[in-house]
Amino acid sequence: MLNYFVRRLLIAIPSLLGISIVLFTVLALAPGDPFEELATNPNVPAEVRMMLRRQFGLDDPVWERYLKWLVSMLQGNWGFSFQSRVNVDELILQRLPTTIIVIGLSQVLAIAVAIPVGILAAVKPYSWFDRIASTLAFIGFSLPTFFTGVVFILFFSIYLGWLPFVYRSDISATGWQFLWEHFRQSIMPITVLALFQAASMMRYVRSAVLDVIRLDYVTTARSKGLTESVVINKHVVRNALIPVVTLVALQLPALFGGAIVTEQIFRIPGIGSLLIDAILRNDTPVIMAVTFVLSCLVILFNLIADVLYGWLDPRISYR
Repeated sequence: MLNYFVRRLLIAIPSLLGISIVLFTVLALAPGDPFEELATNPNVPAEVRMMLRRQFGLDDPVWERYLKWLVSMLQGNWGFSFQSRVNVDELILQRLPTTIIVIGLSQVLAIAVAIPVGILAAVKPYSWFDRIASTLAFIGFSLPTFFTGVVFILFFSIYLGWLPFVYRSDISATGWQFLWEHFRQSIMPITVLALFQAASMMRYVRSAVLDVIRLDYVTTARSKGLTESVVINKHVVRNALIPVVTLVALQLPALFGGAIVTEQIFRIPGIGSLLIDAILRNDTPVIMAVTFVLSCLVILFNLIADVLYGWLDPRISYR
C-alpha cells in the first residue's frame, strides 16, 4: 500500500505542474491591473505605480513570472497580497479554519442523513418511505443553495428570530458561551450545504444498494440463515459504498467552490469570500493561491478515495 501511495503522489506532481501553468497563464493574460486604483488616484504619481509594477515583476514575461512563482511556492512563499498588504499564506490561514469547520460539519451531516435514508429506501423500494425520501431528495438538489439560504434567513432569523443571519468573528463572549455563539451562527450555513449534498448522495446510495442487493452472493448469504440486518450491513452496504466514496471524494473539493455562494449569503469570513474579494480587486496572488489549493484538494481526495476502495472491497489490490 505504501508503494501505491508513493506512486500516486509521484503521478500527481506533473498534474499539479500542468494545473499551475494553466492557472498562472490565464490569470497573467486576463485583463485588469492590481494597481488600477493607484492609476486613478491623482495623488499618486505614475512613477510610483510603474516602480511597484517593476518591484513585483508584473512587467516581466509570463514564463519568467511563473518560474519565480514556482520557486517561491516550493520555498513556502505563497506571494504577497496587493490589496491586503500581507502574505497570502497568512490570509488563507486566517480564513481556512472557518471554511473547514462549516464544510466539514456539513459533509458529516450530509453523510449521516443520506446513508441510512438511502439504505432504508433501497431495502423497501417503492414503499411510502421510499417515495417520500425520493421526493424530498429531488426537491433538495433542485433548489440552489442561494435560494434555500435566503429561505432559511427569512424563516429562522427574520420571522422566528432564533438564529443570527450574519456570521460574526468578533464575538466577545468566552468559554462555553463563545462556542455556543459560534455554533448558533453556523447552524444555517451548515444545514444549507448539508441538505444540498445529502439530497444527491441519498439517490446514489439508494441506487448502489439496489444494484448490490440483487446479486447472487447476497441471496447465498440469506440462504445460509443470516439475519437480514447482517446481510445488509456486512454484505450489501460495504460493497454499495464504493460508488458513494467516489461521489464524496468529488463533492468535497466542489464544496469549497459551492461554499463561495453560501459564505456570501451569510457573510462568513472564509476562503470563498476571500476568493470573491480577490477577484473583484484583481488580487492575482490570492486568486492563484486559493485556486491552486482547491486543485490540490481534488487530487488529494481522489487519492483518499482510491485507498478506501481497497478497504471496502478486498478484491481490489494496491498495485
